[in-house]
Amino acid sequence: MITSLLYVTVVLIWGSTWLAVRYQVGIVPPEASVAYRIGLAALLMFTWTVLRRLPLRFSVREHFFMALQGALIFSTNFFLFYHAAAYLTTGLIAVIFSTASAMTMIINSVLTNQRPSSRVVFGALLGILGIGCIFFEELLTLSIQSGVLFGVLLSIGGTLSFSAGSIVSARNRLMGFSVCGNTSWSMFYGTLLLTLFLFGSGRTFTFDPHLPYVVSLLYLSIIGSIVAFAAYFALLGRITAERSAYATVLFPLVALSLSTMFEGYQWTISALVGVVIILIGNILVHKKPGSTR
Repeated sequence: MITSLLYVTVVLIWGSTWLAVRYQVGIVPPEASVAYRIGLAALLMFTWTVLRRLPLRFSVREHFFMALQGALIFSTNFFLFYHAAAYLTTGLIAVIFSTASAMTMIINSVLTNQRPSSRVVFGALLGILGIGCIFFEELLTLSIQSGVLFGVLLSIGGTLSFSAGSIVSARNRLMGFSVCGNTSWSMFYGTLLLTLFLFGSGRTFTFDPHLPYVVSLLYLSIIGSIVAFAAYFALLGRITAERSAYATVLFPLVALSLSTMFEGYQWTISALVGVVIILIGNILVHKKPGSTR
């Protein structure tokens, strides 16, 4: 019962955070919104880590890899996704992001000079084919003015950044970094990078005091960044990583459902076919070799 509750919690939260991002797009620069989100999450993580007396001391070399993780996962990818939300519905961005596992495996294979399995390659190709089907009409007209193509490229860039960051994160765990300490510092460095980028571009921090922005910010920082990961880590302790990873297969369905209800996403036959193809590709990627289910 508890395992099922944790699983449902992860899927629902991860699936709903994409819609919350929509309410962050507006008068506040995307890098500032992400800095608020990750900065608040970092503060909460540091507080939790200190209260539990978990290790926060790391060497200079270890801080470098935590900064790299923060740059890839807690700044660059969110920054790109927030910009993409100005051109695409968040449900479609979530579908593109769901191909992250396949991208991660392929990038890791390239870095380690190991040939990826045919199952992973085929799953990744299905993901590309599915994205092509979803945006079939835009690809036919190549209407750059609509911004759709730019939104797709931003989403793919954000997914690649997350995938690369996942490899760095896995490396940090393998080296024995404490989960809370590593996450706290990575969030801090991500916030710092966004702040430097904001001031370097000649802009300043602004804030939207309206209720939708404030509520979505708190939801993304506390529920989406703290509660979801806590539930996911607890889930990892109860079931295998392979089975836990199927959450990334299911959350796009939640995101698309919410996008249909609140963003007015209009379904087409090609889009439906594309989503199905991507979900099949995700299942192939996460399916354990030799598994029959």
